[in-house]
Amino acid sequence: MPPANKKKQGKVCRDCHRVVDGESCVVCGTSNLSEDWSGYLVIIDPENSEVAKRMNIKLPGRYALKVR
Repeated sequence: MPPANKKKQGKVCRDCHRVVDGESCVVCGTSNLSEDWSGYLVIIDPENSEVAKRMNIKLPGRYALKVR
């Protein structure tokens, strides 16, 4: 069976790894975005998330694990 063709959702900020829909990051304000990323992470409660603490994420949202 061939692999499923999945389209990535949006661009990702190279600075904070947040998945953004527009042309700039809503968290840090930069326009340094990439379409080359992998790993999808949704943070709901950053204060109680060990993953969010390791990635230095302070706000809930969608993030990429690796950005190129």
